[in-house]
Amino acid sequence: MRYRLVIFDWDGTLMDSVARIVDCMQAASRDAGWGELEAERVRNIIGLGLPEAIASLCPGIDSVRAELLRSRYAWHFVEGNDTPMRFFAGVEEGLAGLHDRGGQRLAVATGKSRRGLDRIFRESDSGRWFHASRTADETRSKPHPRMLEELLVELGVAPQEAVMVGDTEYDLEMARAIGMDRVAVTWGVHAPERLAASRPAFTAEAVPELFNWLQGR
Repeated sequence: MRYRLVIFDWDGTLMDSVARIVDCMQAASRDAGWGELEAERVRNIIGLGLPEAIASLCPGIDSVRAELLRSRYAWHFVEGNDTPMRFFAGVEEGLAGLHDRGGQRLAVATGKSRRGLDRIFRESDSGRWFHASRTADETRSKPHPRMLEELLVELGVAPQEAVMVGDTEYDLEMARAIGMDRVAVTWGVHAPERLAASRPAFTAEAVPELFNWLQGR
């Protein structure tokens, strides 16, 4: 099946940014006086909006300390950390190929903020590939499906004509909630057996597999 719309998660699906997210969240937690966060716990919340991620990582945190942690995370991610972030090998070619075929639209649904997504669009010159995007700070965070619902309305596409691609159960479950097909990728943060519980239409174990499947090959 050739979908009219392919919606991608960003971190852990298109871009290898997980190490930087983990480092920055751990540093922000120390700065805010919350203490050390285990790396695996931080990996588990990647994909959620930042307020939801902090609430999950730091149960019982008060609003003042949560805001301090949020602001320190933002500082570390933009200015205080130089851990490289690159597209996974083959992603840029795959996105360009889908975009250039015509007749198929591409979008992003991410736990990033709008400011953060727009920054990476500019820095990587990748915004030109996407017809629309939604971020967690301008709608509901994953796994609530609202960001998908808004993208479908904006682009005039029915749920059955679209597919969500992601590396976490948050991505897959928001698509499942509205009857949208979903594709799991195994190079991100959630284990294959965890992704399988969301009954993806396809599971890609390598980037070429993903784009070959999306192109119907």
